[in-house]
Amino acid sequence: MFYVYRVYDIVRIPPEMFDRPLKEAALISLREKYEGTIDKELGLILAVFDVNVSEEGTIIHGDGATYHDAEFSMLTFKPLIKEVVEGEVVEITDFGAFVNLGPLDALTHKSQILDDVLMYDSRRGALIGKETKKILEKGDLVRIRIIAVSASLSNKVMKIGATMRQPFLGKLEWIREDLERIYGKKEEKKKSKKK
Repeated sequence: MFYVYRVYDIVRIPPEMFDRPLKEAALISLREKYEGTIDKELGLILAVFDVNVSEEGTIIHGDGATYHDAEFSMLTFKPLIKEVVEGEVVEITDFGAFVNLGPLDALTHKSQILDDVLMYDSRRGALIGKETKKILEKGDLVRIRIIAVSASLSNKVMKIGATMRQPFLGKLEWIREDLERIYGKKEEKKKSKKK
């Protein structure tokens, strides 16, 4: 989900940064160019660091800036389809829950939360199962599987869709209850066989 890449590019140093050390000016220019952008292969670029820049640059006619070869590292965030992650519910709406994954939120549509009909309680800000009476609200910790990722390079927007409707996914409390129910039954069977 988080990656560090080593990248090579040409960095433009504008004249207003000529009074700064070259490495510092290159770092500022590269951060302005890349941080917060989305790349199809790399994902969301979170940070640029560890810059090595060539002392020798090029001047292009009509542009007062210098251009230098640069090598630098990027920290990126790229969610993968079928990846299982844990996060905190940060918002509940009538159509689903938003789960924070660090730099971005994933949407889990209410049809993907439980094998139950969910009702939205606007006063409480919660989704409640009609049959199971299970409650999902802001602040709950959940385990989800990523099922869709779409990125708009022009708008710098990445959308993530997720599900909780698979075994051992959902609110962590629900998972613990399921595990206790499963392993509790196995222990009972072992004890009855010994008698």
